Amino acid sequence: MGRPPNFLELSLFSVMWSEHCGYKNSRPLLKRFPNEGRRVLQGPGENAGVVSLGDGWALAFKMESHNHPSAVEPYEGAATGVGGIIRDILAMGARPVALLDSLRFGPLDEERNRYLFREVVRGIGGYGNAVGVPTVGGEVEFAAAYSGNPLVNAMCVGLIRQESLVRSRATGEGNLVVLLGSKTGRDGIHGATFASDELSEESESKRSNVQVGDPFCEKMLIECCLKLLDEDLLVSLQDLGAAGLTSSASEMAASGGVGIEIETERVPLREGGMEPWEVMISESQERMLAVVEPEKAEAVLEMAERYELVGAVVGRVAGHGDLRVLHDGEVVGTVPAEHLADAPVYEREVVRPAYLDEIPGLDLDTLPEPEDYNEVLLEMLAHPNLCSRRSIYGQYDHEVGTDTVVVPGADAAVMRIKGTTLGFALTTDGRGRHCYLDPRGGGAATVAEAYRNLSCVGAEPVAVTDCLNFGSPEKPDGYYQLSECIEGMARACEVFQTPVVSGNVSLFNETDRGAVYPTPTVGMVGVFEDVNRHATPGFKREGDMVILVGEPIGEARSPSLDGSEYLEIVHGKVAGIPPKPDLLAEKKYADLIRTFVTSGIVDTVHDLAGGGEFLALAEMVLAGGIGFEYGGEVERGELLYGGRGDAGLFGERGACFLVAVPESRWDDLQDALVGAAYDFIGYTGGDRFKAYDLIDLSLTELRHAYERDLFERHAPEGGHIG
Repeated sequence: MGRPPNFLELSLFSVMWSEHCGYKNSRPLLKRFPNEGRRVLQGPGENAGVVSLGDGWALAFKMESHNHPSAVEPYEGAATGVGGIIRDILAMGARPVALLDSLRFGPLDEERNRYLFREVVRGIGGYGNAVGVPTVGGEVEFAAAYSGNPLVNAMCVGLIRQESLVRSRATGEGNLVVLLGSKTGRDGIHGATFASDELSEESESKRSNVQVGDPFCEKMLIECCLKLLDEDLLVSLQDLGAAGLTSSASEMAASGGVGIEIETERVPLREGGMEPWEVMISESQERMLAVVEPEKAEAVLEMAERYELVGAVVGRVAGHGDLRVLHDGEVVGTVPAEHLADAPVYEREVVRPAYLDEIPGLDLDTLPEPEDYNEVLLEMLAHPNLCSRRSIYGQYDHEVGTDTVVVPGADAAVMRIKGTTLGFALTTDGRGRHCYLDPRGGGAATVAEAYRNLSCVGAEPVAVTDCLNFGSPEKPDGYYQLSECIEGMARACEVFQTPVVSGNVSLFNETDRGAVYPTPTVGMVGVFEDVNRHATPGFKREGDMVILVGEPIGEARSPSLDGSEYLEIVHGKVAGIPPKPDLLAEKKYADLIRTFVTSGIVDTVHDLAGGGEFLALAEMVLAGGIGFEYGGEVERGELLYGGRGDAGLFGERGACFLVAVPESRWDDLQDALVGAAYDFIGYTGGDRFKAYDLIDLSLTELRHAYERDLFERHAPEGGHIG
């Protein structure tokens, strides 16, 4: 700038050059992601990515984190995370139609973790239910690495006609800048910088950095902005999220190659005595910034009043290229907008963590084999990482809008577009423990799991949004985890042809206990040409044949316990390196499974994931309320991999699916399976789950274990069977 900046200008830089807004440590790595594809209409660089659905329809979607706010004020932190991601979608001109969340907490035997879990879920439901956008999917896991530093990632999806897409670029010197929504207060000041620090004992004192949400105001803001766009009253639109007016105005100016002047005394305030710097960096919620042609400003303000919103002309577009702040006619700060929007980039030292060479290998000879497999299966079904999520999604309105075709509890959510046969599917997935044990392999496996989940319901996976949750990038081993996970994800996205079109990076997720597991979360969307042709995991008929489909058949009977749910839940161990995903096999078999669904041969599909084959079968039994008896072409001895039942029953592997089909469709399925590896493993029927002399349990016993209320106080986890 050629001169010392004043306090206000330093305040602008402090928020815009924070890690949360500036992506200083991750931008060089993010270039590794593929961003282009045949359906991509908008890639990274805007408020959300956009893909084509067909017939002129498009889907806007993005995922973001609200980890640090949720750690100190969990209800409002989660609620405003939902509100913020909704506004990102609205800024594209799309109507928000679905929400998903991906959550991580410490073990529930700690009171603080139970409190965080309870309040975060309440916050998501409290905001999403009131704003009228259904929460249709998500995931949650628990591990000691997340104690005190929960991960709260929210994803929103919006529907729009392609010709109605809006960009945030400010244009037209002399056009007016209009602030719409709520009044501005001191809540959320320096929220962006708070989100860029490690959590400590002092973090509890930063509750004022957490925004406070008003979902009813947001609902009115959604309807008002969509109406303004429909009547062609706006030039461009931008969300006020992290860094408030500073980020929205500077980013709009920089992308348009213009300047923006903000007159802080014209900003409607909730409280008196706010200084210009406070007005500029406040993160008060439910606000949007619009560029409006002067002759249309009165109509815009009248529309805001009609929707009971605050509307005010707070500035104008200028030709000087600066974000210029004025107060009572005096310039109190001016900074080139491109400087604010272009934070410095750091390329950190990458050092392989020593712990990766110290992870204990898994020696099955030293691992005691369970004596009672019924007891083991029940213990796994009851574990917080594998049990039913009904007690969570039961708090969410997942059918408001009446477009939800497949509700929570399946491999992915399915939505329809009214008046058409088109539809889309949504999933969020993360594999923190796998990424900790093998960052590159875990990153690839995370994308592969999302690809499988969409294929299970019959949707064609088309694109990805992500939220990269990691510890400090200033520590070489932490930067290694980030770099390697991104590399694994990028390779998988290239193989699956699912470009990354939007996302978020959340770093410095550390406490005095250490860093969280490296946890890249993938949100993936898929497309249906005919949404009526979809599948769900629950068994639907007595007497259906159940087929295990997977490649290669020589290894399909060779699952791994390394890094598995079984190993941690039953034996209390995190050990071994999970097998690296075979990405070509993953794509081949997921694509094959999808053809079974879209052709109408199969309506029951579930993939093998955490907990292995028998956990997946138990989930299918419980989802459909119909029993199953193992005993087809697979002999009892083949289930005893290495002479052990636990490896065969609960070992994990990718590129494998379970499908159920009536005998009347068996010939059609066999024809479709030509060239693929598969095993017939048994029939559905009755009210028990049986497998030779290894498993014999009633549906009642299974359901009692699985339908656990995660919000009830339970005894500390433990009592490992061995």
